[in-house]
Amino acid sequence: MERLASPRRGEVYLVRFDPTLGSEIKKTRPALVIQNDTGNEFSPITIVAAITSKISDPRYPTDVLIDAGEGGLTQTSAVLLNHIRSIDHSRLLKRLGKVEAATLRKVDVSIQISLGLRSY
Repeated sequence: MERLASPRRGEVYLVRFDPTLGSEIKKTRPALVIQNDTGNEFSPITIVAAITSKISDPRYPTDVLIDAGEGGLTQTSAVLLNHIRSIDHSRLLKRLGKVEAATLRKVDVSIQISLGLRSY
């Protein structure tokens, strides 16, 4: 398999999450790269947050909406910042696109909420 270029923060990739255990996010699905670019360049591992098109109502404060078309997504979706995972670059199957800077700022806030670094 051809090796992809190093992922960049804010890019959306199709990621193979399986095998998983219990309530971990499953199957092949889009995910947002949230690790910094230095780590992405020099490490064989990156940090991603899973993306789903099944949006709950009410949404959690750790979810960030992405409109259809942004980041190469075909449907309005949510980045699940309660499903953050370190993965080997080999799980990255295909680059779909990149999210807007405004979306990435919302992701930063939701990461802080998810990790207990900020109240909501």
